[in-house]
Amino acid sequence: MNAHPASSRPLLVTDCDEVLLYMVAPFREWLGEEHDIDFDFSGGDFAKALIDRKTREAIKPGDIWPLLGAFFDTEMHRQMPIPGAIEALKAIGEHADIVVLTNLMDDRQEARSQQLARFGIHHRVVCNQGPKGEPLRRIVEEHNPSVAIFVDDLPQHHESASEHVPEVWRLHMVGEEGLAPHIACAANAGHAHARIDRWDDALAWVLERFAQGAPAPGIQAAA
Repeated sequence: MNAHPASSRPLLVTDCDEVLLYMVAPFREWLGEEHDIDFDFSGGDFAKALIDRKTREAIKPGDIWPLLGAFFDTEMHRQMPIPGAIEALKAIGEHADIVVLTNLMDDRQEARSQQLARFGIHHRVVCNQGPKGEPLRRIVEEHNPSVAIFVDDLPQHHESASEHVPEVWRLHMVGEEGLAPHIACAANAGHAHARIDRWDDALAWVLERFAQGAPAPGIQAAA
């Protein structure tokens, strides 16, 4: 991947929420139960998706972050695995190193690690805030793998990754079935190499990239 000798093992860097674990669905459930807030993500705009049941007005963006923080402080036990994720990571782990790159505040790193461990996912967890391209670059440089793959549900992180580490394969995955149709495909924008929303299908794609052992090619937006 760079001028230094490559590691003998490939590398998978994966997001957590909506890739390994459901997040939006349990967050919506909790908002309704505890805060009388409806969460409609069909519009694709998170900032406008939370509606106060009493006033029918959208929750102000500045009030959404405290709600998210409260959810991750007390409700992470509600999050369950995306179908096929545990099995896929087990299979991938036989061939590659795995790092979970998750956008949570650093003080939640231990909670996230413990949360994943409950499902048998015992891999390094790196917390991040903001675009993921730069932390992804640091992880890749540290591991110096023969080939690397990045998996995330948000298009902006694939765009960031394409700028900072273009040699990394980028797989756009939205595991939440209700959310997936409303998330623009990063592959169409030229920022991801593939869009696959099911681990049952993505596993073969990942293992094939590892078997080939070649860096990712440059890509262009779909016509």
